[in-house]
Amino acid sequence: MRVIRASEIVTYVYCQRAWWYQSADVPSANAAWLEVGHAVHERHGRQVIMSSLMRLVGFGLILAGLAVAAAVLVSGWLG
Repeated sequence: MRVIRASEIVTYVYCQRAWWYQSADVPSANAAWLEVGHAVHERHGRQVIMSSLMRLVGFGLILAGLAVAAAVLVSGWLG
């Protein structure tokens, strides 16, 4: 019994002929565009990861700045 994946169902719902081509292993006529799209998605994924890391670094710097400001205020009050 063959396992049917969710991506196959989505392909079938979108276009039954595309699903048939995919299940019959017919090569895509747009192979070059598919490669370009794959590269674009990979680059976008890297950008998302970097923006998430930069956001974490930014929050860390804000917390460090608040800690330094609190230390300065406390040391000023204590003389």
